[in-house]
This record gives sequence, structure tokens and C-alpha cells, in this order.
Amino acid sequence: MLLGHGSGGRMTAELLARFFLPAFSNPILDQLNDQAVFDVHGIRLALTTDAFVVSPLFFPGGDIGCLAVNGTINDLAMCGAMPLALSAAFILEEGLPFDDLQRVITSMADACRTAGVQLVTGDTKVVERGKGDGLFITTTGIGIVTHSLTISADRAQPGDCLLVSGPIGDHGIAVLSAREGLEFETTLVSDTAPLHTLVQAMMAVSPDIHCLRDPTRGGLASTLNELAISSRVGMRFDENRLPIRDEVRAACELLGLDPLYVACEGRLVAIVGARDADAVLACMHAHPCGAEARMIGEVVAVHPGMVTMRTVFGSERVVDMLAGAQLPRIC
Repeated sequence: MLLGHGSGGRMTAELLARFFLPAFSNPILDQLNDQAVFDVHGIRLALTTDAFVVSPLFFPGGDIGCLAVNGTINDLAMCGAMPLALSAAFILEEGLPFDDLQRVITSMADACRTAGVQLVTGDTKVVERGKGDGLFITTTGIGIVTHSLTISADRAQPGDCLLVSGPIGDHGIAVLSAREGLEFETTLVSDTAPLHTLVQAMMAVSPDIHCLRDPTRGGLASTLNELAISSRVGMRFDENRLPIRDEVRAACELLGLDPLYVACEGRLVAIVGARDADAVLACMHAHPCGAEARMIGEVVAVHPGMVTMRTVFGSERVVDMLAGAQLPRIC
């Protein structure tokens, strides 16, 4: 087992395909969405689970606590669900300062209040010093799907438009800056935020939203590859249209990183029918979490399962899924 198997890219996909999917295969799991949607006595529910192992625990703009809440809510939001309740399990390492634990718990409680959800059950375990890296958090979220849309990774269609809700890479570089002691001329903070109200506003404008995904591990490039593979379509985007902050570009150039593979925690990718794309984009601009949204490209019929980018030089190159662990331990 290598760190790259947790990268959210190609090695993660291979791990799932080799071990987990053969053992647990079923029609819901095989859709490979970030949540499961199922009916219970005529009510559509969404269920998701996630684990957070970020290092350091505190970073500009957030911490492991608010990250756990927002990340779980966003996985529910990517099918259009409204979050109902969360649970959390805390793996605490012997020696973790009580002040740090209190700070994380307070942050989680504040994030829950902001999002309008409750943490209704949980668990705690303590492991020996040196065995837990401070604190790990595992969450489960349940939400309700009140609309009739089917928003899924396998629904992208040729002609659809690709929208991104804001600048990419902020979260990953903010975490790395805290980890490595990097400084910038302006403050770069994590984009962590709950996106369910943005998604609800988008759905109110258009019933033609086919796919939603938050580009966390593996970044925008790996997310687009996952959607292209699931939908058996090609995707093409324009480098000139990508929203990337100067600080993120500078940090990536300094460290030899590609911002296309750097994680976000408060952004979404939307694949929308071309007829409604402008209206959805305008709706996103009116919401605080989508004020800097961009239309970056389109879904194409050629090269199914492949993502390409028009470069600033006018050429076209293949943008593959992340191969290894570019930035481990960031979410």
C-alpha cells in the first residue's frame, strides 16, 4: 500500500477496482458517485461517508473540524440532496492537547450551525501516542432528495457545458503553505464551504443539470476524468478560461505542482445542458459560493473517457487522471 492509493486519482481507482468493487458490487455502489441515493417507503434519501486526515489540523481559512462538516455536506449536495443530519467518529491520539480538541469541536459546531444541520450521534476512540497523527475524523451524512432529477456521474452528454464554481487549488495550497511554512504577499485561505444552497439555487433555474462533483482529492483534472469515464464521453476545456489565483499559480510553479490536480473543498464542477448553461452560470454568480464561476469547456462525442485541454498556445493536450500522490494528507 502506498500513499498514492489515497490520492483520489488513478491509483485510488485501481485500488477500488481490485479490492472493494468486486466484494461489494451492487447497482447503487457501481455508479461510483460520492453518495448513494435510494428510496425508503417512497422517500428519496442520500447517504454518504467520508474520512478526514488533514495535516496540519489547522490551516489558513479552516481546520479539520469545519472541513469534515463541509466535505460531508458537499458530497450530499452533489446529488441535489438537502442535508438532514451528520454523525462523526473521532480517532484521538494520546497527547493531543485538549485546547486543540476544543478548537476543532467548536469549529465543527459553528460549521453545523452555518449549514443548518445537526450532528446527532458519534463515537470517540483514543490510540497510543505516535499511532494517530493527532486526530482523524470519520463522518456520515444523510440527506433528503425532494426533486425528481437524476444527477449522476454517468449522465454527461455531448454538447453539455462544463462549469466550475470558482478558483481551483485554493484549499490544497493553503494546507501546504501551513505545512511547509510558505508565505504569500496576500493571504491565501482554504475555500472550504458548504455548497448545498448553491446547488438548490442552480436546480431552481434548470432541470437540465446532469452531473455535479466537488473536485477534492485529485483536483479538477481527476474529477473530469472520472466523469468522462463514467459517462463514456470526451471532455474538452480551455486553459485560458480556468479560474486560478495568482498565488496558487506562483506556489505551484515554485513547488513543481500542477494546479489542475490540487484539491478544492468549496468548489463544484457542474455539467449542464447547453440551452440552460448561461442561466445556471448567472445563478451561480448571484450566490456567494459561485461569484467567480466560469464556463470552461464542453462535453464532446470524440475520444470517450478522455479529457483534453486547449492550451494558451493554441495546441491541445491530454489531461490524464492524477497518477500518484501529488499532495497527500490535505483532506
